[in-house]
Amino acid sequence: MAEKKVPLADLRNIGIIAHIDAGKTTTTEAILYRTGLSHKIGLVHEGGTTTDWMEQERERGITITSAAVTAFWKSCKINIIDTPGHIDFTAEVERSLRVLDGAITVFDGKMGVEAQSETVWRQANKYNVPRICFINKINQTGGDFYKSLDSIHRRLTKNALPVHLPIGFEKEINGVIDLIDMKSYTYKDFTDHELIVGEIPADMLEKAKHARSLLIEAAVEADDELFERFLDKGEESITIDELKSALRKRVIAGDFYLVSGGDGRGVIVEKLLDLAVEFLPSPLDIGSTWGQHTKTGDEIERKADDKEPLSALAFKIATDPFVGKLIFVRVYSGQMTAGSYVLNATTGNKERVGRIVRMHADKREEIDSISAGDIAAVVGLKDTFTGTTLCDVTNPIILESITFPDPPVSIAVEPKTKADQEKMGVALQRLAEEDPTFRISTNEETGQTIMSGMGELHLDILIDRMKREFKVEANIGEPQVAFRESIRGTSKVQGKHAKQSGGRGQYGDVWIEFEPNEPGKGFEFIDVIKGGVVPQEYRKPVEAGIRETLDGGVIAGYPVVDIKATLYDGSYHDVDSSELAFKLAGALATREGIRQAKPVILEPVMRVEVTTPEEFMGDVIGDLNSRRGRIEAMEDLNGGAKLIKAFVPLANMFGYTSDIRSMSQGRAASTMELAQYEEVPPNVAQDIIEKRSSK
Repeated sequence: MAEKKVPLADLRNIGIIAHIDAGKTTTTEAILYRTGLSHKIGLVHEGGTTTDWMEQERERGITITSAAVTAFWKSCKINIIDTPGHIDFTAEVERSLRVLDGAITVFDGKMGVEAQSETVWRQANKYNVPRICFINKINQTGGDFYKSLDSIHRRLTKNALPVHLPIGFEKEINGVIDLIDMKSYTYKDFTDHELIVGEIPADMLEKAKHARSLLIEAAVEADDELFERFLDKGEESITIDELKSALRKRVIAGDFYLVSGGDGRGVIVEKLLDLAVEFLPSPLDIGSTWGQHTKTGDEIERKADDKEPLSALAFKIATDPFVGKLIFVRVYSGQMTAGSYVLNATTGNKERVGRIVRMHADKREEIDSISAGDIAAVVGLKDTFTGTTLCDVTNPIILESITFPDPPVSIAVEPKTKADQEKMGVALQRLAEEDPTFRISTNEETGQTIMSGMGELHLDILIDRMKREFKVEANIGEPQVAFRESIRGTSKVQGKHAKQSGGRGQYGDVWIEFEPNEPGKGFEFIDVIKGGVVPQEYRKPVEAGIRETLDGGVIAGYPVVDIKATLYDGSYHDVDSSELAFKLAGALATREGIRQAKPVILEPVMRVEVTTPEEFMGDVIGDLNSRRGRIEAMEDLNGGAKLIKAFVPLANMFGYTSDIRSMSQGRAASTMELAQYEEVPPNVAQDIIEKRSSK
């Protein structure tokens, strides 16, 4: 089916991002209802929403996987991605923001800026995504637009100004004042089909005029000519169109944010849609995409134009029960046509595009092609995964991929029956293809399959999906922490492997210096050998021997990280030396070198944020201290609640969600994300080593 072509200037690719339970999915529902895509507004707590289509999402009332929908508003086509808010699914937000041009950040008007609001804000900053802010739920008891705005100023940015002011307070909310055209937009019921345009209520006129003045002062900074005129003739000299144009420039620059608010369930999203269309960027505003030539490494520019060679990025994989593997792609230049061949620049192989589908959450509509600037899903690509670049066969380019953190939590999983064993392998492979933060490995000693993820909820959902979608029954072990090993000192050691047992012997001899590397840098191998004391062909095997030993751990069997190994001397034998002998020599040197270089065990430390009523604050802090936590800060929140920020080792945080509920009569909530790896205290390290050696 051929689609109606929309000019690039009228295309918007936007994400809806927020803390869990701020109302992203409900706001998306209201947008779909208002733009005519659905006939009623689905409610999250009833499991009736469009974008939360997985059974697990409907049961838990949370968003787990990013869902893509396409809506039309006025002359514009809007691709909307509703992203998850729970920290365990942060990769879904990360990969969505990588390909989006703009975002709507939703805040809970009762809570203001919450822990995950800060995380998604940081992620959007990382990818320079322009945003507008929507303060939701201000119609509920405790909802307060101005307190929430204040929390945005305190915790995120001072450069956020209202473009709409709410009319009414809490349950009396019934619309907004638009500060650009100075009109009121009201409704009798949030399910109304149209907003009523009218004059500003007399008691709000002065407040609106003051807020508009601030908006104009911020806008004229974008344009020198406007700024001069504003200084000479005042704000009356700036027309509405000029004000809109200047504000748009500031929003697209990425360091200024317009703020709206309301009841995200209904008709007020009209004003939100207007903001998205008028102020968020089109692919043309974002400009060219840059990548590298796959062979030469030269920088290549691709413009957002159908006539340019194809370049596209796969940003999400989903398994569809009817069509198989769906690959969501953002096309940056050129066109992708169903039935054509594309180059997978990541693997270097050609792949055939089977079908192209426009997604409405889990419903599909087939289309013939997808053009520059657009987002759709492709069926039929075999070796394409998250972060893969797809491009024109004769014009290769590789775009910047998407990086994901290593998962810090692991569990052992075993199939219950022989029949489950084969199905489990397929299920795990499929789930790992979809989710780049889900890893599978095999414990060499026990033969167990190990699943690693971003948190307990993440792994819980994956096991649930394995059971429902793939009909696999499995026994699950206790959660395990992904410890690491490293060194704090230096050592110079000899690794010598010499065997003579009749006939040709084995001889490899190396001297290696081990020293700490910068945190996060991983393993670095440096070859400073002068002359031929160790021939060139034996140096790679030395590195391989070191790597294998580091991966298997030295003191407690955990991977060794952030270490430099410098090969500086050695000797060889004309007849007896071999690649294997030098590989073994490298391994021997590593085992001895790590032991001599003050080895330590590192543990993942989580950034924990707890929101609690004041009366439970003492209990919460005492509990965090008992878990080896470090309290970093405490802040006051809306409604007398307190925010506690702490760093706590992951090993002591399993089951924390239920513990904190019982501690606070269900009124406190927490989020946590991986902050960094830190050295384990000596007494704890000793326990870890003893536990590992007893297994």
